[in-house]
Amino acid sequence: MLAIINYEMGNLRSVQKALEKVGHEATITDRPDEIAAADKLVLPGVGAFADAISALHQKQLVEPIKDAIAGGKPFLGVCLGMQLLLDVSYEDGEHQGLGVVPGEVRKFAVPAELKVPHMGWNQARFARPTRLFSGIQDESYFYFVHSYYVAPTDPSVVAAECDYGGPFCAAIERDNLFATQFHPEKSQADGLRVLKNFAEL
Repeated sequence: MLAIINYEMGNLRSVQKALEKVGHEATITDRPDEIAAADKLVLPGVGAFADAISALHQKQLVEPIKDAIAGGKPFLGVCLGMQLLLDVSYEDGEHQGLGVVPGEVRKFAVPAELKVPHMGWNQARFARPTRLFSGIQDESYFYFVHSYYVAPTDPSVVAAECDYGGPFCAAIERDNLFATQFHPEKSQADGLRVLKNFAEL
């Protein structure tokens, strides 16, 4: 079973529909037992970091998520779902994340001519060959909407970078853990290919 984790802050149905479009059924769930039983997991997210991590704790989903990742299950974080994987976020204060990927979530500090949030299409430069981007051309465009970006401590986990007033991490791949700052479900054919690659691991 492929499970989409519901903590009431993600565009869940659009992720589910995108997976269906590439031939994979996905269950939307907030039940810890179903998350524990799933073969693969997707953590989407839209909104504020503090609200999101609070919702995960309230729904008792933190341990099932950490156990799934530690147990080697393929796991995909999307947008806010990617940021939640890190140690700490500085969005509206300082908030502890899941601590699965060492590093922090920082606000863009960009030149005045660039707007925050970073919104729209941007090219991803692949740092190395990865399973997540298999069959996708380097410097393909993906769709972003975010004011904060992840800064992993270990640069070797970075799978792709974009530039917005400077380079930032656009995707992570480490063993069974995958994450994208962009929204694959909104990124047309290449985004669908990312979801297909993940679902078929």
